[in-house]
Amino acid sequence: MDNLIVTEIVNVSHNRNRKDVGTLKTAIERAESVTVPNRYRLYDLYHDVVTIDGHLSGLLDKRTKSVTNKGLTFHDKSGKKVDELDSLINSPQFERFVEICMETLYWGTSAIEFIIGQDFRFEEIDRRHIRPETQEIATNMFDSKGISIENLPQVMMLGKKNDLGKLLQCSMYALYKRSGFGDFAQYVEIFGQPVRVVKYDAYDTETQKKLRQTLEESGSSLTIMIPKQAEFEMLDGKTSNGNGELQKSLIEVCNQEMSIAILGNSETTTSSNSSGYAQAAVHQSQQLEITQSDLRYICNILNSEQFLNVLASYGYNVLGGAFCFDEEIDLQKLKSRLDIDIQLANKVPIADDYWYETYGIPKPDNYDQLKQEQEERRQAVLESIKQNGKENDKEEDKNERKEEKNATKKQSKLFDQLADFFGFAP
Repeated sequence: MDNLIVTEIVNVSHNRNRKDVGTLKTAIERAESVTVPNRYRLYDLYHDVVTIDGHLSGLLDKRTKSVTNKGLTFHDKSGKKVDELDSLINSPQFERFVEICMETLYWGTSAIEFIIGQDFRFEEIDRRHIRPETQEIATNMFDSKGISIENLPQVMMLGKKNDLGKLLQCSMYALYKRSGFGDFAQYVEIFGQPVRVVKYDAYDTETQKKLRQTLEESGSSLTIMIPKQAEFEMLDGKTSNGNGELQKSLIEVCNQEMSIAILGNSETTTSSNSSGYAQAAVHQSQQLEITQSDLRYICNILNSEQFLNVLASYGYNVLGGAFCFDEEIDLQKLKSRLDIDIQLANKVPIADDYWYETYGIPKPDNYDQLKQEQEERRQAVLESIKQNGKENDKEEDKNERKEEKNATKKQSKLFDQLADFFGFAP
């Protein structure tokens, strides 16, 4: 632990001072500086909006959980599942590593330092100390230079050099939303209770004193005392904003924009008056596309040479293998595909393995035996149908001969009757 980079870092509390759009603009300019880029101001602002804004925090959790809740397995070079790594995959440390990988998409960069030993452990490096442009870790977050990680295989830095993350798109809306909540709270405070207007004679100072004393003792509602001789008009904005819809609309718009930035849609977290099943289905499909992209992104990190070497250093036999997520079955799409496959099976032969792989059916170990038994049952059914067909044909031939014999008898009887009739004719 004495030689770890995290032990040399000077920890500083996050800045919780008041922040506005001007603060954001200054932080972005410093982070994008060509000569001495530094992200500590921007990441202080990110930390402030993420930890306070409940809607934004929920969006990030939803996208992250869409990945961490998926089944993850490790397969060796032959494609066989390695059960020995299940305990590692299901451990809190490994899940936290996957979460950090997802957070890299939001923040732009992340860095962790693996601790040498028998168990899989690591320390997170404060993002304010990361210098992705130079692949360095600054011991002081105000410094532009730091310790190079090129020759430190136990330190893993994630993210692109110039990527400031998805929170860059959300921060402005979060700040505007915070101001909207402040205006909304002020609106409720002012107009949420009745306003008492008291008029008095400007020359009657004694009455003025008694009225003031009475109002102070009767509660804290807004009170206005004006002389009768003065004209007073209160423009409270209720003509265009009688119920606070203006502030609520600003908050809702900011939430929708943040939802689109993180999830690619707004209907999977909130509903609008114009939304319906078709629109919600389209938005859900868009979010599934983003989740699939996130799964590929995580697989690329887990299967990277550096991470597999780190796991090998802990004694895990992972060289030549790969992590992969379990395929999620979409029943609606699967049902439509089944209808098409059944029609195709009537026209062209389809291998049995296709059905097992497409519909996620486990192939039995004694497949050949079961296949033979199934074929024997099918042949038995065909033979039974064939025998029944022969018997039916014999029965039909018998019935036809019987009908012909009856017809012959009827014809002979008719001839006899005609002969008798003409025999008696004069």
